Amino acid sequence: MFEQTFKNIDDILHKDAGCGSELDYVEQTSWILFLKYLDDLEKDRATAAELTGKTYTPIIDKEYQWTVWAMPHRQVQGPSAKSKMVDGEFVEPDHHKALTGDDLTDFVNNKLFPYLKKFKTSAESADTIEYKIGEIFSELKNRIQSGYNLREVINRIDELRFRTHAEKHEMSHLYEDKIKNMGNAGRNGGEYYTPRPLITTIIKVVAPKIGDKIYDGACGSAGFLCEAFDYLRNSKSTLHPLGGVGGGLSTKETEILQKRTFYGKEKKSLAYIIGIMNMILHGVEAPNIIHTNTLAENLADIQEKDRYDVVLANPPFGGKERAEVQQNFPIKTGETASLFLQHFIKILKAGGKAGVVIKNTFLSNTDNATVAIRKTLLENCNLHTVLDLPGGTFTGAGVKTVVLFFEKGKPTQKVWFYQLNLDRNLGKTNPLNENDLAEFVALQKTFADSENSWTVNVAAIDQNTFDLSVKNPNKKEVVRLRSPREILEEMKALDEESAEILNSILELI
Repeated sequence: MFEQTFKNIDDILHKDAGCGSELDYVEQTSWILFLKYLDDLEKDRATAAELTGKTYTPIIDKEYQWTVWAMPHRQVQGPSAKSKMVDGEFVEPDHHKALTGDDLTDFVNNKLFPYLKKFKTSAESADTIEYKIGEIFSELKNRIQSGYNLREVINRIDELRFRTHAEKHEMSHLYEDKIKNMGNAGRNGGEYYTPRPLITTIIKVVAPKIGDKIYDGACGSAGFLCEAFDYLRNSKSTLHPLGGVGGGLSTKETEILQKRTFYGKEKKSLAYIIGIMNMILHGVEAPNIIHTNTLAENLADIQEKDRYDVVLANPPFGGKERAEVQQNFPIKTGETASLFLQHFIKILKAGGKAGVVIKNTFLSNTDNATVAIRKTLLENCNLHTVLDLPGGTFTGAGVKTVVLFFEKGKPTQKVWFYQLNLDRNLGKTNPLNENDLAEFVALQKTFADSENSWTVNVAAIDQNTFDLSVKNPNKKEVVRLRSPREILEEMKALDEESAEILNSILELI
């Protein structure tokens, strides 16, 4: 229903001088989508208030409401192809009143954005939709230079609706596709997009429950939080197959999921905005995501009230942190992922569970910091499972990764390893899927040994280095000779990826 609309929007933005990359397309689509969503949210709240005999006070002042500046309407006598019902009357777009060209860009840049920024200081608290409005519009600007292109985008986005569960569900999938394409467009795929089959698998193994506080301190586009929301929202759906939003959840459980379950932090502005929008489209009205550098928080300041039941995360690969940030950690290192792992261990409650993606070199590196963190993890947590992923799992990231599954509060005695061995090369045109991980999920329940899985006794590893290298004792090494066609197809795919990267660089110059 909405797929063609999204394609048309991308085509319009592609023509605009201010939007030169896939990142720009997502960013600019996001802020306009957010304002349309806000308009629909206000309508729903006003209707709910009216049904209970209450008066609803709009969040946005009249002059800055979507139906005034973006898509003004005029009353008509009856239904038509262009009309819709608003407040019991038929209306249709009034193109004579609608701003366009320089008038539109002037209003958006000099009036609308400054007005929306002020919500950050006037909002009651950071967990309100008002604060999110102020935060988002403090972090970005309108990059669509042509007011005529902006008018076209607004017209297209006005076709979208956020009123029903089905509409939000379809929109969330389309938005996820845009995030995925953004990640695939450059070398930073893992930064914006963790493959959804991997996320859903991690969540199945960690198995959060309603009432848990779930945290991602490097949330990016909020994929883990969105998928955890879907997992919990559908956890009782078998009771009411046609239950719509919330499935079989009680009103209280739905409120817990909306307000007191999902928490995230994100350092980068664009990822923060995308994460907020992604959660909203999945059905979380006012996401508890904070725009901050998680690693700037001193571990010594974390108290019991700050801790979480579940950590789900894929911290940045290969980042480096400044010396002053490293001072917040007992084990000093410039490696961002190693700092995040210390943060996650500290911020988990006793008995808390985690699923964390990290570079596979963490298991074997011999530098003092990595050895010390491995020792801390094994002594303070039960690292019960390690999932070893093949190269190509993260499109464009170029690193091999593992997933660490651990529970805080008791030391590790045995680690169960599973090595994902596939009969194909993963890549943009051949991504990871849930079937690939089905055997892992099945065997992990009982920590069973197989050709791809084995158990390591921690007492038997080197007690100086705590080396946990992935060495599968059950796998017979088989050298598979690839056909010339396979080799040529891989070369072609690599050439295409290289060409895309070069084009992205050229667009930035």
